Amino acid sequence: MSEIVLMSDPKVAAIRVAECGERLVDVRRDGGLLVDSRKQDPADAFAYLREGVLERLLKAQTLLPQGLRLLFVEGYRPPSLQCAYFEEYAGQLQAVHPGWSAEQINSAASRYVSPPGIAPHSAGAAVDLTLADTEGRELDLGTRMNADPEESEGACYTHAVNISAEALANRKLLGSVLTAAGLVNYPTEWWHWSFGDRYWALITREAAALYGPKEITPSV
Repeated sequence: MSEIVLMSDPKVAAIRVAECGERLVDVRRDGGLLVDSRKQDPADAFAYLREGVLERLLKAQTLLPQGLRLLFVEGYRPPSLQCAYFEEYAGQLQAVHPGWSAEQINSAASRYVSPPGIAPHSAGAAVDLTLADTEGRELDLGTRMNADPEESEGACYTHAVNISAEALANRKLLGSVLTAAGLVNYPTEWWHWSFGDRYWALITREAAALYGPKEITPSV
């Protein structure tokens, strides 16, 4: 397994953002994707993505075998919510590892929650998703979505070996269609894929990110 670059790595924060101004759109607008409501928030922010990301998801879906669909769970996440998620998980880690330094806590937390300042979800550039059949029944991908490294004994890592052959095959299928459509994976979370953000720019060796974090009011 190649070395994993975490979101907390200075190389990620060093990527320049050349905000393209592309709008965020509701992924439910044309019914092209199956959308799960488990992460729905009062403002429906969860269902928004940058237009270019949605276009790539729809392309990826056309590459799936007949009878399978992408199941969208969460897209845009307001920076304030991202900050709350990060601080909550960092607090849990600090309680378990009281001797860890702030740097160690920050690095460990970023395996599971992106630091707020660079979070792809807060740029509308990232999506959490899985595979399902046409009825919306999820396929086995080895862990529940959003399982943290402690709970899953590392099985949440995309290339984990402690999962079944069926789950491994499903992860490979999900990865193949999303990669073909231009998205990149955050390798500590098999369900997290992005396009146009700083992490994407680093992995694809682009000079700059297309999308930066911002506050929006999706209903406007």
